[in-house]
Amino acid sequence: MRVLVLADDLTGAGDTVVSFARSGWSSLLSLSGGWRREPDEETVAVTLDSRRDPRAGQVTARAAGDLDPELLYLKIDSTVRGSVADQVRGAVAGRRRSRPGAYAVLCPAYPAMGRTVEDGHVLVHGVPVHLSAAGDDPVTPVTQSDLRALVPGAALAVGDDLAAAMREASLHSDVVVTDARDQADLDRIAAAVAEIGPDAIPVGSAGLAVALARVWRTTARGAPRTVDVPAGSRSLVVVSSLHPVAREQVADLEARADQLAVDILVTDPERVDGAAEQRARTIGAEAARALAGQKHGLLVLVGGDGAAQTLLALGATGIRVVDAPVEGVPLGTLVGGPHDGLPVATKAGGFGDAHTLSQLIGVVHGAQGAPS
Repeated sequence: MRVLVLADDLTGAGDTVVSFARSGWSSLLSLSGGWRREPDEETVAVTLDSRRDPRAGQVTARAAGDLDPELLYLKIDSTVRGSVADQVRGAVAGRRRSRPGAYAVLCPAYPAMGRTVEDGHVLVHGVPVHLSAAGDDPVTPVTQSDLRALVPGAALAVGDDLAAAMREASLHSDVVVTDARDQADLDRIAAAVAEIGPDAIPVGSAGLAVALARVWRTTARGAPRTVDVPAGSRSLVVVSSLHPVAREQVADLEARADQLAVDILVTDPERVDGAAEQRARTIGAEAARALAGQKHGLLVLVGGDGAAQTLLALGATGIRVVDAPVEGVPLGTLVGGPHDGLPVATKAGGFGDAHTLSQLIGVVHGAQGAPS
């Protein structure tokens, strides 16, 4: 393993590691605890399920320190939901077990999904993140858009020589914040991180991973792998996310269900405090029962909690990630369990527009007339 991605949930791990797969790295998404064994892949993404975990700092520190990879990437939510400060501090603490000078370079921007960082503030389609749907998240609402407030003590690095600015800021803070309005800005950040070396721990979303996958690649990789979905098979879509975008996508998919040969499972939308984990377990068990009929050739998981519980119910240990047929939606095959090799796609609830799920099914199955 050359690159380790530590992610706060499963869909985030998937949409990040797929960037490495698309650049030719052999890539594995591993469920919690998978980091206890040494995998064969060059890039491994581990989901720590730390977004709501009060022990997020300790869990992240342990994973970063115990595995001690050559290169480390900490994946956080692009809308900074959850225990971001604890995750970042934990990554720095764990990395410093082997690299005492380590510090974090924080930029959750994902321009392809409308997430940017401007003057240290996270914006969603130009709106401060705490005023977007993330501010009303039923489980982990965001109350600030300024990364320096979300991660107290963080310092902003700006300048034409970004690597020098990062080094200077790191003299006064363990966490360095950088701006990014487009992919070119993320490319500059990745280049600066590569120039500094392993002491700089990049922290961000799938957007920064795209740039890092390119700049960290030093040798030619093997031929890209493919995923074969059986012709004529049905798709099972499991939606545990309560995000409004995910619900719009379900409505669009339901209108096309017959055309696209899809079955849909949607978690109970009732927002009951403390019930998120139970809802995820319930829909995971329902998905496992639905797949027992062996009529589905593709599994689509929307929402990190439900995705993780579904994979656990299926006895899978991870996903071998291959590509992203639609932006932000990685595709691969299950690893382990009775459904080993089953094609599976994962998607964060807030990603995409109303047609994203329908588009995904159409692209993967090669359906005519799928929305674009």
